[in-house]
Amino acid sequence: MELSKIREQSAKAAEQVCEAAKLKIGDLFVVGCSSSEILGEKIGTHSSVEVAEAVFEGIHSVLHEHGVELAAQCCEHLNRALIVERAVAEQFGLEEVNVVPQPKAGGSFGTTAYKRFDDPVAVESLKQSASAGMDIGGTLIGMHIKPVVVPLRIETKKIGEAVLLCARRRPKFVGGSRAVYNEKLL
Repeated sequence: MELSKIREQSAKAAEQVCEAAKLKIGDLFVVGCSSSEILGEKIGTHSSVEVAEAVFEGIHSVLHEHGVELAAQCCEHLNRALIVERAVAEQFGLEEVNVVPQPKAGGSFGTTAYKRFDDPVAVESLKQSASAGMDIGGTLIGMHIKPVVVPLRIETKKIGEAVLLCARRRPKFVGGSRAVYNEKLL
């Protein structure tokens, strides 16, 4: 798989999510990424830093343009800890934990974010503060998004060979049968 194609697919998907989720400046966007799945292999078996770098470059460039912050989910070996910029951790009140991701313990995407961010920190949880996200290859990101998490259907269905599932938050419905809801928030 060509790295330029992976970078392009990643950027296109990030743009589609930003638009469909109506993200605003300062929102938090979580990405879970299996470079193995992108290569058509089973998650956790063929980690590729080169693939992760292409995905990171595509997504990060789009989020930066929109003023949206990236949280890179690590793999299950780090209990799905996340890598964020220190300023993001402080903004959202996230507690720093001591771990440096590696391709085989944290995943290539988390490792790439740690190397590419200006002042990276690992956090154990986003405390459900993300507004939207992308799950590339079955990495399970829903736990990091604000309730209520709803699927987000976008045009891009895959990155490389990996299935792409996207999600966004919507405000909770309250009221009951006589309530009227703001259609813009659905």
